[in-house]
Amino acid sequence: GRLIPAGTGGTMSQIRRIATHRDELILDERRKRAFSAHDLEAWEFDVLAALRRSGAPHRLSPGQLLRETHVTSGTMTNRVNRLVARGAVTRDADPHDRRGAQVALTPEGLALVDAALASLLRVEADLLDGWAGGDRDHLVGHLRRLLGSL
Repeated sequence: GRLIPAGTGGTMSQIRRIATHRDELILDERRKRAFSAHDLEAWEFDVLAALRRSGAPHRLSPGQLLRETHVTSGTMTNRVNRLVARGAVTRDADPHDRRGAQVALTPEGLALVDAALASLLRVEADLLDGWAGGDRDHLVGHLRRLLGSL
């Protein structure tokens, strides 16, 4: 019998090769360059983007941010503190829970994440240049399914 089911051999290898093309972390490096143009670290973008995705008023609890960014509580506390010091977010008492807090984008943080996102989207568009829109949509759908199975 077959050791590997038909159609599965190489899928993850191809994904890894894309991510580390020519022994570089090409996707990470291009992402870092997109963010550095805005004096932004990748982790800062991740937190700001999570708040941006939450919709107006762009506010989440620290626990919600943990779930969105997949980091530890201590790491998130440090990240929020640094973003507060930068003026990109505020941390306020939760009006519905005296023990809780809410982290929210400031207008400066919103402008920063939007500008960085525009740069990131240009990088992604360059990487997928030549792909038809339908092909891109299919790729995204398949990658979402793969991610969902993890």
